Amino acid sequence: MLRTIRYEDIVAQVKELCLDANCNLPMDVYQALVAAEQKEESPLGQNILDVILQNAKIAREKKMPLCQDTGMVVVFAEVGQDVHIEGGLLSDAVNEGVRRAYDEGYFRKSVVADPIQRVNTKDNTPAVLHVSLVAGDKLRLIVAPKGFGSENMSALKMLKPADGVQGIKDFVVKTVSEAGGNPCPPIIIGVGIGGTMEKAALLAKQAVLREIGSKHPQPHIAKLEEELLELVNKTGVGPQGFGGTQTALALFVETYPTHIAGLPVAVNINCHVARHAEAVL
Repeated sequence: MLRTIRYEDIVAQVKELCLDANCNLPMDVYQALVAAEQKEESPLGQNILDVILQNAKIAREKKMPLCQDTGMVVVFAEVGQDVHIEGGLLSDAVNEGVRRAYDEGYFRKSVVADPIQRVNTKDNTPAVLHVSLVAGDKLRLIVAPKGFGSENMSALKMLKPADGVQGIKDFVVKTVSEAGGNPCPPIIIGVGIGGTMEKAALLAKQAVLREIGSKHPQPHIAKLEEELLELVNKTGVGPQGFGGTQTALALFVETYPTHIAGLPVAVNINCHVARHAEAVL
């Protein structure tokens, strides 16, 4: 039996998730920043992390954006195959929710309608919407506003299978090192390995949404996550790029089967606010 979800309910939910994500630091990220401040060996790095935590407290209390770059909104929608959306299209509902949130929250509107002509859409739409069909009669929405200080530092490379694990490590570390302070470290890093070019990039974007402290279920991938995080934190980039031991709060790897001739690897970098919020309708 189909379950009906109203267009307006989706609009309202997306609006609330945008407001939440932009103003409230996720609890796992907050706790990771507290731990990073205690582990940081650089006095300047410790001070920066303290300021970051103060900023998060003020943003939550005053319902103000964590960062002036309130991003381009990325939405992952998991639609149950027994769901019927009544009153309009899912994509229209998502964009209307974004539009209302960015007006109500007085968030910066950063989206341009054409990548060449660069004319602002003036309402921060359209969002980037990824839809997947799943079992059940629920609609799960994950809203992740993505600032471009970090997005611009992300990278993808089509490695050769012979490059192997060492090639993956070298590419990830090089990407983080070259990013320096631009993505506002300490960062969260998503690494997508496998599939095709676009699949690897999508895996990397999804990986940054994992809860800090979680480990990949496959032991060899969990080990790779640990090794990569250690290597990244040895780069010395440190908080906001001023040097230190806490360059990244977490690093997550997601994989997918790939072609015998390929080894696509994508690195998606998220800034220290790592904005995301989710709900199920």
